[in-house]
Amino acid sequence: MGLAASRAFESLGLRAVPVPADDPYEHWEPGLSRGMGILSMRHAGYLAGLGVMGKSTLLINDRLGNMMLIGAVLIDAEMEGDPLATYKGCISDCSICIDNCPVGALGGESVNQALCRPRSMVVNERGFALKNCNLCRRDCPNALGTES
Repeated sequence: MGLAASRAFESLGLRAVPVPADDPYEHWEPGLSRGMGILSMRHAGYLAGLGVMGKSTLLINDRLGNMMLIGAVLIDAEMEGDPLATYKGCISDCSICIDNCPVGALGGESVNQALCRPRSMVVNERGFALKNCNLCRRDCPNALGTES
């Protein structure tokens, strides 16, 4: 999708570069299994008005829930942003994502990546990285938003 969007921007005479959603990492701390890409898609999505941050640190959209895959395209033009989302992403007393995390990686404001990554990221026999755990997404009451 990012490549198609980049091509569309380029057809308008703009320079465009798709940014991968999770790889490669710009910064990696091996002892903490903590990685950061060149751009935080969740934070960029929040600043673009796409949603609000949930207690699981996932971006939650009022219509689409937390099941969004976010990508980005950098362009050489200034764009006017949408207003920040002001709705509540999480139910006030809800802690389902935190309580159901099998490794206790969620703290309500951050994710302990050293606990989360070994459980959620696996490499199969062919060497492909796979997501193995998504309970924080799946069990959330807002998983599918209001359009489900």
